[in-house]
Amino acid sequence: MKAVVVQFPGSNADFDAWHALSDVVGVPTTMVFHKETALPEGTDLVVLPGGFSFGDYLRCGAIARFSPIVQAVRAHADRGGYVLGICNGFQILTEAGMLPGALTRNVHLRFECRDAVVRVDADGFFTRGLLGRVLRLPIAHAEGRYQASEDILRELEDEDRVAFRYVPLDPLFAARGGNPNGSLRDIAGIYGGPRRNVLGLMPHPERASEKLLGNDHGRLLFECAVRSLTP
Repeated sequence: MKAVVVQFPGSNADFDAWHALSDVVGVPTTMVFHKETALPEGTDLVVLPGGFSFGDYLRCGAIARFSPIVQAVRAHADRGGYVLGICNGFQILTEAGMLPGALTRNVHLRFECRDAVVRVDADGFFTRGLLGRVLRLPIAHAEGRYQASEDILRELEDEDRVAFRYVPLDPLFAARGGNPNGSLRDIAGIYGGPRRNVLGLMPHPERASEKLLGNDHGRLLFECAVRSLTP
């Protein structure tokens, strides 16, 4: 298995993702700058990391979607390759049309930087064997409120593509049912397409991948990816 982490101007979780993949779960991982037009040969997984690409001007991810590398990422996904968009990466995927819906301002208009509790609600490349597990993962966003039309929400539900939901186990968010940003149907992450090879999620699994840091729940997602691609 070979992975790539894409760096955009303003990315701030790129090295976190590289470390989780390379040092924690042992996946050969390369950094690729957003101006590149092709992915390294043999790439299996592409990670679009968290941060504030291009300063979040216009909308989060709205400028990054035009970066040359995004066309290569799209082609990779169309071939069945795997893509993980974390926080700003999720925003970029929706802006690029690789995932449906949009990430908008948190309902209370505040930046949320703390742990959130999510439940794994769909099986897939990054969640195989984790269905029903409750995970504590860090969040750090001001535009994490997932919104979509009723038709898209119904499609996501009918096709079992809601990968993660916020759940009311954290007293910090109890008044909002556990939902830190007002996302419709408590959505924290979704799979894209019938092959479920594209995942976008707002929480940061790469920042919760080592017990040394007090929490390794996020490591489970990367281990799932490794198992899924191991013959």
